[in-house]
Amino acid sequence: MNHHINEYAQPIGAPLPAWSERPLPTGVVLHGRFCSLEPLNAELHASDLYDAYASAKDGRDWTYLPVGPFHEKNAYRRYAEAASNSIDPKHYSVIDTRLGKAVGTLSLMRADAKNGAVEVGWVTFSPLLKQKPASTEAQFLLMQYVFEELGYRRYEWKCDSLNEPSRKAAQRLGFSFEGIFRQASVYKQRSRDTAWFAITDKEWPQRKQAFLAWLSPENFDSNGRQIKPLSTIL
Repeated sequence: MNHHINEYAQPIGAPLPAWSERPLPTGVVLHGRFCSLEPLNAELHASDLYDAYASAKDGRDWTYLPVGPFHEKNAYRRYAEAASNSIDPKHYSVIDTRLGKAVGTLSLMRADAKNGAVEVGWVTFSPLLKQKPASTEAQFLLMQYVFEELGYRRYEWKCDSLNEPSRKAAQRLGFSFEGIFRQASVYKQRSRDTAWFAITDKEWPQRKQAFLAWLSPENFDSNGRQIKPLSTIL
């Protein structure tokens, strides 16, 4: 971390004379090539989302979330209605461009407008979205919105420290590991140590160029398979 020296010969953080409070996330629509993000709307999206999640072979995708799995469409619909009315977290549906329907959700949460920090969370991707280009593009679109439209300084990813797939996803997407908060919360009647990751606004330009290179048509063969992994570009 760069620091400056004050009149007492003490190291202090970099000055931010032009800094001001940032806006909170809103219900924007974000468009990409493989997908778009829309505010979660239970009326429009809940049925497709339930069907997409129901295509999973079991309920393991819900192990590290505070809710789920959902075994009835009406139960998921009630959850989606509550989530769609939430301001923080602000939930977005991932709409697959080819399929024309919602195949997953993610959110912006714990927005700290005063300090310009926000967390991406509630990442709930169905088998129709996982390990597809749209899943990476959805994350990129939300990052771009946070850094370039909202003007935030810090973008966080937190997960149960035992959630190895989430930790690997964070690092693949360019987040830096920052440590473990022990016994940070309780959910589903069990203790959670929370792993913290983040990207800062200073890191964003390089991350953005890597995402754009990975998402470019030139990085996919005629069968839609990636040529260069994102990890080799970041």
